[in-house]
Amino acid sequence: MTDDTSDTPEQTFRPEARAPRGFADKRARDLRAERAILEAVSAVYERYGFEALDTGAFEYADALGKFLPDSDRPNEGVFALQDDDEQWMALRYDLTAPLARFAAQNWETLPKPFRRYAFGPVWRNEKPGPGRFRQFIQCDADTVGSARPEADAEIIAMAVEGLEAAGLPRGAAVLKINNRKLLNGLLTAAGADSAGQKLAVLRAVDKLDRLGVEGVRLLLGEGRLDESGDFTKGAGLKGKAVDSVLDFVQAGAGGRAATLDNLAKVIGGSAEGDEGLLELSRIDAALTSLGIADDQAFIDPSIVRGLEYYTGAVFEAELLLQTTDEKGAKVSFGSIGGGGRYDDLVARFTGTATPATGFSFGVTRLAAALRAAGREPGGEARGPVVVITFDQAHMPEYFSVVGQLRAAGIAAEVYLGTSGMKPQMKYADRRNAPAVVMLGGDEIAAGTVTIKDLDAGRLAAQGLSDNAAWKAERPGQQTIPRDQLVAAVQKIIGG
Repeated sequence: MTDDTSDTPEQTFRPEARAPRGFADKRARDLRAERAILEAVSAVYERYGFEALDTGAFEYADALGKFLPDSDRPNEGVFALQDDDEQWMALRYDLTAPLARFAAQNWETLPKPFRRYAFGPVWRNEKPGPGRFRQFIQCDADTVGSARPEADAEIIAMAVEGLEAAGLPRGAAVLKINNRKLLNGLLTAAGADSAGQKLAVLRAVDKLDRLGVEGVRLLLGEGRLDESGDFTKGAGLKGKAVDSVLDFVQAGAGGRAATLDNLAKVIGGSAEGDEGLLELSRIDAALTSLGIADDQAFIDPSIVRGLEYYTGAVFEAELLLQTTDEKGAKVSFGSIGGGGRYDDLVARFTGTATPATGFSFGVTRLAAALRAAGREPGGEARGPVVVITFDQAHMPEYFSVVGQLRAAGIAAEVYLGTSGMKPQMKYADRRNAPAVVMLGGDEIAAGTVTIKDLDAGRLAAQGLSDNAAWKAERPGQQTIPRDQLVAAVQKIIGG
């Protein structure tokens, strides 16, 4: 009997090709869309006098505030690792914490106020889901060192202009503005003294769109029993206190001036509320001077998201544009950005209160929203002109042609596969090439090239080229002298 185990071929390990959950691969279309948005928004921010800033992908974990990993779960909320000096570092969760660290570290040498914008990837160690990624691109603009409400107004105006420049026409998005001090003053007057009770009120108000006034009324009081039989404990406010909160969140009147008048009647003389009302009045005055109308930015007292984080003004960008998914079904993007005043963040490092205000939006999310609305941010994906390969002996001629096109600023490539003519044409079509250039032995000998207009073919397939004049103006295929190549291709690309 012989042992056959020595004859068994060794198993080769082959890992499964798969992307980690929550991390997306992006091809040219997505990258071009994000680049177009960032270029347009950056131009607006720089016109407002904001300086570009880039910080490293990693920050020390203790700089991330409430996202600080604890000793037992060092990766909770963030992607963290321990450096060789045993300090924990984490991939940045957002762009605000790095700004606070940078400002504190360099405060003595910075111009004050310090106005900066930044964009780049951020990472969140959270459960991924539909449209929810662990890595995505953010774009922020912040002013550090100014307590003036006019600094908030400039951020709001800049956000309005930036989103319009990115591809959202007027009326497609709106900035909604509120102030934490208004609601704080109201809740204090209503007897909601504990932080837990105030947070319960904020959560109840945040459900106004979904549950309506009566549903929120129950959540502000003892609680609400939903259709499934589940009971949600309420904030515990009593009669008049409930009415005053509901009057407050419904005080929006469309126009900023009318809303301010309504709020003045509701706040009722609270010192903190009056301070918040004055700040909103100054924001309104500055926005008016900057030419930002009520349909672009208005005061909405029902905006409460982030109020436990922000210290004054808070604003949220809402998408109003009709959006559909790939199957044509309506989808709602809702909020596409937000911001506000956060006067306590830099103080974590310095111990000294430093006023700050800013706005942030998700570039990837905005690109997806624009695409869902039928507005491709980066325009139609265009491939290069493809030079067809017929004969290895003629490769120098092919590269001479492609060099001629590239020198004229035209994207072009020589096909470097080994397939025949038909697969090469299919390749060019998949690349969305505007044209292919063909040089057989006859063309090379005669000093000519043959150009096939693929764009014309696509238009013809859509029934857009059914008249003789159009065909004469734009022939599907033509053989021309070599020195006319660039002009002919430019006409195809520009036509």
